[in-house]
Amino acid sequence: MATGLLNAEIADQIETTCRTAIGDSLRSVTYFTRDDYEQLYLREDLERDADLSTFIGHEWRGFKTAQTAYQQSELGDYNYTIRVFDNGFLIRVTSDREGVFVTTDGLTIKDFEEVATAVETVLSDRAIQ
Repeated sequence: MATGLLNAEIADQIETTCRTAIGDSLRSVTYFTRDDYEQLYLREDLERDADLSTFIGHEWRGFKTAQTAYQQSELGDYNYTIRVFDNGFLIRVTSDREGVFVTTDGLTIKDFEEVATAVETVLSDRAIQ
């Protein structure tokens, strides 16, 4: 599904990381920046009709709001967001310049932690390059 926002190697690495961490419960993977997005994976049984541009705008603003709101909180640094819906979950891992949101069927908190850590590692490694 790559459209060119990411090079194919990084896009493949993010998708593979999510598929490995989540397995068959993975629904979709979308990479985004403030201005653009690229859906890297969509499970075959799902419709391709989601309004991703609206999702991206909301997730980017949500990251900035959460990051600011919880700065210097006794809870520690903000790490990632999990959203719970009737038909699945969304996990958002974001840095100051890019992010990934992943949708899934049911997972455990441990599963969410594993995928968040794996995606954060890919994004961090990309920032260093």
